[in-house]
Amino acid sequence: MAAAPVLLLDHTDSTNAEARRRAEAGETGPLWIAARRQTAGRGRRGRAWESDTGNLFATLLTTTRKPPAEAAQVTFIAALAVADLLDAYAPPSLVTIKWPNDVMLAGQKASGILVESGAHAMGGLWLAVGVGVNLAHAPEGTERPATALAHHLAGDFAAPPSVDVAARTLSEAFAVWMVRWESLGFQPILDAWQARTPGLDGPAVARLGHETVEGRAEGVAPDGALRLRLADGSLRLISAGDVFFGEAA
Repeated sequence: MAAAPVLLLDHTDSTNAEARRRAEAGETGPLWIAARRQTAGRGRRGRAWESDTGNLFATLLTTTRKPPAEAAQVTFIAALAVADLLDAYAPPSLVTIKWPNDVMLAGQKASGILVESGAHAMGGLWLAVGVGVNLAHAPEGTERPATALAHHLAGDFAAPPSVDVAARTLSEAFAVWMVRWESLGFQPILDAWQARTPGLDGPAVARLGHETVEGRAEGVAPDGALRLRLADGSLRLISAGDVFFGEAA
């Protein structure tokens, strides 16, 4: 599978919203939609995503015949692709993933991923795999410390990549993982993801919107859901939520 082409816009409201509009108009992709500036970027749970110029905002529009639960595995592929992008410019020892798909640099958030989907008129699902990467700037006043690639460059680099170079690098990395997923299934993806994800075997607190639960993380289930052992001995499988690990728990 070749890397999907990249359409670079000067500005848009949200690359995910643009991908949705194109999907609902019948486009199937695969196409990466990137923007130099967003006016209404979104993160998980409807949060605003700060959109400083110089950072990467990109969404892959694609379609799949996989059932929704399986299609959701693309969030792990996206996290691995972002990690590969950061590896190319920062010391790889600094690059980790926090369950399920926040990519970190030196323990601080450098990227966020938002996957949206819907029924496509041609059959199957359309997917909008949204990726934001702090290349040049990090937002201030966030719940958890954020950072930008510019602060962690390896010695050979004087500046982070431009938006268009970063988007192409991301597209190429994503295509590699996508081929593995489609040909070998989810397990190789999950194995690679777990190798980059610390904290899966220690104290954890999960905020689930309507409740907060705490216990001890016991790795992940075969579908990537977090296994959380509660104080009463029961096991909760958490497929989405804000989770704090280790000392932060």
